[in-house]
Amino acid sequence: MPEWLHVLALVSLVVAMACAALIALDIALGRRQPMAIMNLVWPITALYAGPLGLWAYARIGRAPRHGDHGHHGERPFAQSVMLAATHCGSGCTLGDLTAESLLLALPFTLFGSELLTGWTLDFVFAFVIGIAFQYFTIRPMGEMSAREALLAALKADTLSLVSWQVGMYGWMAIATFGLFGGTLDKAGPVFWLMMQIAMLAGFATACPVNAWLLKRGIKHPM
Repeated sequence: MPEWLHVLALVSLVVAMACAALIALDIALGRRQPMAIMNLVWPITALYAGPLGLWAYARIGRAPRHGDHGHHGERPFAQSVMLAATHCGSGCTLGDLTAESLLLALPFTLFGSELLTGWTLDFVFAFVIGIAFQYFTIRPMGEMSAREALLAALKADTLSLVSWQVGMYGWMAIATFGLFGGTLDKAGPVFWLMMQIAMLAGFATACPVNAWLLKRGIKHPM
């Protein structure tokens, strides 16, 4: 592994964690999101997007302080698409992070393949947590029963979650088979740098699907 790549990965991870911490601190100091789940979404977004996530938060996500009067006009469609994708992607990111950390702490294999084990657990955890994120967006509105809210969450986010994971798997396949010629060490920073890039790839593949879901009224603007 080239030394420069190792250093780059460490820098990327440290900067991303600092950006996530800045967003979390800003929210804690009085800029809580109108939609509670977004208090988690924005810091998680910064964990893979780093300064880009911090910029997006400052540009379109930062809420006014309690008691202040912010702008409540309708968002441009492109911003709604981005927010829908980051909302879905945060559940996926948290799921992938949980699954890969679990495999790091308790290594085991399914189907005789370490890679397929990781991808299977990534999908299961990402799907469950992603749907939970959507459920806790819908349920507090109080217009549906718990069952109805769960079904609505499945309807709204299943395609989005799958499209995100397709982008993530696509990049990790390129990194594994094309760039490095083998599975990366999960304990090393380069693996997590590749995961950061994979999340950005997931965002790119999820945006067109979220645009379609919003236009069809299956998903509602945030």
